[in-house]
Amino acid sequence: MTERLYYADAYLREFDASVTRVDQRDGRTRVFLDRTAFYPTSGGQPFDLGTLGAARIVDVVDDDDGEIAHVVDGVAPAPAARVHGAIDWTRRFDHMQQHTGQHVLSAAIDRLFSARTVSFHLGTESSTIDLSRELTRDEVIAAEVEANRIVWENHPVTIRFASAEEAAKLPLRKESVREGTLRLIDIDRFDLSACGGTHVGATGAIGIIAAGATERFKGGQRVEFFCGGRALTRFRAMRDTIAGAVRVLSVLPSELPAAIEKLQGETRERQKRLAALQLDLARYRAAELAASAEQTGAGRLVSAAVDADANGLKALASAITAQPGYTAVLVSSSRPALIVAARSQDGLLAADQLVAALIEKFGGRGGGRPDLAQCGGLDAAPADILTAARSIILGCAAP
Repeated sequence: MTERLYYADAYLREFDASVTRVDQRDGRTRVFLDRTAFYPTSGGQPFDLGTLGAARIVDVVDDDDGEIAHVVDGVAPAPAARVHGAIDWTRRFDHMQQHTGQHVLSAAIDRLFSARTVSFHLGTESSTIDLSRELTRDEVIAAEVEANRIVWENHPVTIRFASAEEAAKLPLRKESVREGTLRLIDIDRFDLSACGGTHVGATGAIGIIAAGATERFKGGQRVEFFCGGRALTRFRAMRDTIAGAVRVLSVLPSELPAAIEKLQGETRERQKRLAALQLDLARYRAAELAASAEQTGAGRLVSAAVDADANGLKALASAITAQPGYTAVLVSSSRPALIVAARSQDGLLAADQLVAALIEKFGGRGGGRPDLAQCGGLDAAPADILTAARSIILGCAAP
């Protein structure tokens, strides 16, 4: 069983140990030590990074047998060798801030609103806690204020060990289901929880706890939060975003919501006017294309390459075939090409069958109905697609 040095001292950055064995699993080299300061992924907290001798640590895994596997990249130390390990301290301290901040925030929520933390996840940019029930935004803010009070009062954070029987008599925030000796994290006069993670020595080292977005999750609520350096990084990003928006819109920061709302309203009006103009233009272009239609045994055929997207092609084809006796095959001028096929109500050609035949010949994906169908991703020049479509249509119309 590996001696876990981080259990007693989360601030230990370097250590020496003996290699007990080295093996391979799934193409990865794993090194086992008699003692380690590297934290394995557990309890919502990711593993540590760093170096072990000349090799880089790329993963740390808690094996079922109580040993810790150090997955390395590079030359692995030999069995029985003495090796020096060094923790990536920036990553470790960030995890310590987030994990201790989670204890404080979860305790604040539990104390104020009796909402239990069901699970915790420490991500690369933000962390989340899942609550047993939903809180209002005002309640989240109140918990954030209370959590930061504990941070700024700089309560000591100590480690205690207790048997399961002893722990059952203690005021743990959450009952532990583990047996044997439990490791307890004691935030003086505020929280006592069973936890195997790494934590700061006093709440002041968390720096700040900032609540982020919330969302409903599995009948409860997921709350995003940022502590310490992550909170500062998020503040900088928000500061730069707001400064950029203020500069572009020429308003004060407090005026941004109203300015954005005004822009959104103006944009909706422009979109309505643009849609009306596009409809008028489609009717004009449809009339122009219909006037040049080719008379075939299947009626009047309009086939053309048009500089338009799928919506533009559909609008044109629909406008053309609103008149009786028309078939329209319109292809985009881009490559890979888009194609829209349509027929009038009295038409005989099935647009979806035409599209299926063109997909079989040129590739792409699509479908539709007998009166209107479309596809995209055709790997051919527009002229070749139109020639093939005309051949199919004329073949279907032949007696």
